[in-house]
Amino acid sequence: MSMNTSKQPPSPAAGVLSNSTCQTENRLSVFFSVIFMTVGIISNSLAIAILMKAYQRFRQKSKASFLLFASGLVITDLFGHLINGAIAVFVYASNMDWIRFDKSNVLCSIFGMCMVFFGLCPLFLGSVMAVERCIGVTRPIFHSTKMTSKHVKMMLTGVCLFAIFIAMLPILGLRAYEIQATRTWCFYKTEHIQDWEDRFYILLFSCLGLLSLGTSFLCNAITGITLLRVKFQNQQHRQGRSHHLEMIVQVLAIMCVSCICWSPFLVTMASIGINGDSLETCKRILFALRMATWNQILDPWVYILLRRAVLKNLYKVARRCCGVRAIIRLHAWELSSIKNSLKVAAISESPSAEKTSSQPAAFTGQ
Repeated sequence: MSMNTSKQPPSPAAGVLSNSTCQTENRLSVFFSVIFMTVGIISNSLAIAILMKAYQRFRQKSKASFLLFASGLVITDLFGHLINGAIAVFVYASNMDWIRFDKSNVLCSIFGMCMVFFGLCPLFLGSVMAVERCIGVTRPIFHSTKMTSKHVKMMLTGVCLFAIFIAMLPILGLRAYEIQATRTWCFYKTEHIQDWEDRFYILLFSCLGLLSLGTSFLCNAITGITLLRVKFQNQQHRQGRSHHLEMIVQVLAIMCVSCICWSPFLVTMASIGINGDSLETCKRILFALRMATWNQILDPWVYILLRRAVLKNLYKVARRCCGVRAIIRLHAWELSSIKNSLKVAAISESPSAEKTSSQPAAFTGQ
């Protein structure tokens, strides 16, 4: 598809579009955008229903705070699919003719702010969830007294406001978001960067995203080490640790999904900010962006699949398929504590134990 702008009136997008050489297949892109948006909306809606049902069932403070953070993350992903997906479908359906439908560059600015907000906010929430689980495991008394529903809602509001502030920084600095080379999305200026302010916005976005992933990794590592230490030191309170284990597995899955989906895009943006220009082709940047959008599709499936009820059913299926002996060997360290406790209970309640305990009394009576 070629584009002739010689007869068009000047507009903020004209300078960008005239130098654009990267084209995409319009029909195929519209099809995939609609499919991704539909799957994302359905997945996040199902995850919201599951989390809300779980919140009604478990009103324990340790569980409720995690469910509130998780609900905030999934709701953010849902609105990201609704808003960004709708704008992307409209752009594709309009043949990416930005000069015709966005002469004042208003839609591009809104699109750019939504891309930044719905990109950073889930990463921030994922790191906050990891911090919350780390505090819940390492400082349970502090968590039970300070991490109330009111405080969690305040933290959610603070994270959203901070993400909105980062998204509005270019507008506050009188720097407009620009149409990218593929003419399908808007973001910070990534081509022909001339001053430090354009680099600052790109580096700020990438550094905040990478910092969120690093924080999640560090907190999850501390949480996992603490749980393993408690596992080998004390075999009591298994029910409480099972709740911790379920939530930590979900947080670990969110971290892995975020790292896999967002790392290519964040590293690419950091490279652009450091070098002052894009060393990658626009096709690779678009591929990294599409990988990042998969994060909003995969996040809800973490809560749909990685639940104790689902994991128990998968365990039963695996036990039937792989055999009882293989499963017992894989989970011998889990069952050993139960077996030891049963042995101790059986010995203490056996008649021989009663006889041995009555013998000293008989001797004292004589």
